[in-house]
Amino acid sequence: MNNPKINPKALYDVIIIGGGPAGLTAAIYLSRARYRVLILEKEQFGGQITITNEVVNYPGIGKTSGKALTETMRRQAELFGAECLLAEAKSIDVDSEIRIVHTTRGDFYCLGILIATGAHPREIGFKGEEEHKGQGVAYCATCDGEFFTDKEIFVAGGGFAAAEESVFLTKFARHVTILVRSDDFTCASSVAEKAKQHEKITVITNSVIEEVSGENGLDYIRYKNTKSGEVSEYRAEKGDFFGVFVFAGYSPDTELVKGIVELNEQGYIITDSEQRTNVDGIYAAGDVCIKPLRQVVTATGDGALAATELEKYVAAVQEKTGISAEKPEVKAFEDPVDTKEENTASDEVFTSEMKQQLTAVFNKMEHKLLLRLFLDSRPVSHQLKDFITNFAALTNKLNVEIVSEDDSENSAPCVRIFSEDGIDTGLAFHGVPSGHEFTSFVLGIYNASGEGQIIDEQTLKEIESIKSAVDMKILVSLSCTMCPDLVVACQRIATLNTNVRAEVYDLQYFEVLKKKYNVMSVPCLVINDDKVSFGKKNINQVLDLIR
Repeated sequence: MNNPKINPKALYDVIIIGGGPAGLTAAIYLSRARYRVLILEKEQFGGQITITNEVVNYPGIGKTSGKALTETMRRQAELFGAECLLAEAKSIDVDSEIRIVHTTRGDFYCLGILIATGAHPREIGFKGEEEHKGQGVAYCATCDGEFFTDKEIFVAGGGFAAAEESVFLTKFARHVTILVRSDDFTCASSVAEKAKQHEKITVITNSVIEEVSGENGLDYIRYKNTKSGEVSEYRAEKGDFFGVFVFAGYSPDTELVKGIVELNEQGYIITDSEQRTNVDGIYAAGDVCIKPLRQVVTATGDGALAATELEKYVAAVQEKTGISAEKPEVKAFEDPVDTKEENTASDEVFTSEMKQQLTAVFNKMEHKLLLRLFLDSRPVSHQLKDFITNFAALTNKLNVEIVSEDDSENSAPCVRIFSEDGIDTGLAFHGVPSGHEFTSFVLGIYNASGEGQIIDEQTLKEIESIKSAVDMKILVSLSCTMCPDLVVACQRIATLNTNVRAEVYDLQYFEVLKKKYNVMSVPCLVINDDKVSFGKKNINQVLDLIR
């Protein structure tokens, strides 16, 4: 076999594609065994479990959130020397013993590959589902449940997620109706019973949704009994609306390996008992594989097994070719990471660990920035003022200027980012940039201060080609784990083209925008006040909407 010329810095023993529990576990095992590992993740590290508010069935952990659990995994992998990179794998070359992974951040080389790309929520396909997505039809209880406070909610699904998330939705809903396709739930009875016995939940079996409709949200649903053929309808009272949450399983993310490894009819990767695919050196783990149970614990088991088998494979290739990657840099192992999800603003404002991480970002900033605060009389303005002044006090690269009121209607409180000489960067956050949006806020500042994060040449050309004014409003909730992906994508475009603005709004303080755009799901992207889109997106997907 012919091996390509390789930059040693871009050579890894194993590249893991997918940063969920399976990929992170494999990275822990491989890096601890002194193999150089790169984890590629196109959206957010942690995978689908990050949208689960409560995890109570992971061994050894009494109760946590999906976000906290996987963040601990990621940090553990990094301490052993694994490298994490937010980038999308576009294609892979497997014709040589040195495999090439082509990504949006360049080409990387390796001896072995682990596919751990997971799966994404499956749509059912009932009439009105696509049309009302984000405006009545939702897929994440944690992100969107609050939009249906004191409303009726219908849940479609009969598995673990449907039962568990329905109970969670009762925190908001007036009442929850679960429509189960089969005779009963398909999950563990202990989970199902919590839903069945809940005073605010009604379970209707052998039923499927046929249609939903409405003008300002959903006000009509029709569902059918699959055994009797009986059709039922529900109409909200005049002026009212309800929500439909779909928990109907997942579809595997296997587009990357179609035509390369063997898949079954549903698109899942076929592996043997050691997680090997039919292609030498390519392994798969987690929800992307054929398996009877899709849980965090089974994903981590797959990842551990795949890693130990990859160790043997990589060692054999190293001996045969004489090629091996540099050894990873192992960091001093720390106590478990504080994974509280506030991310910011406690009584101490910033923890010592946060200050350390922020200092690393500040040191990379190329130019100073000015943070202008536009305030009003609401208490949240005082919160924003305290937050930003404490934040800027951590570095000499940020200055703060306070303006009593914002000139634009319904805009305060907000922080706008300017260059040191007063040029508007196009970035603004309306509300307090805390919760899950703290990291995106920091990234926005970093990207506005210089060249920022690396972006591929083709995407850069597309961003630079935008000649007309583009105003993007990103409407978010600080509890949403999917919102930051869209925020970061929009902000990155704005920092690279002065024709583009990216303004983020915490919807709890801007009810007028929620009503104006009929927002019942986050994240919501509004382009030039007329194009409204829902759901997380990467840079290229945002560019498609701008065109």
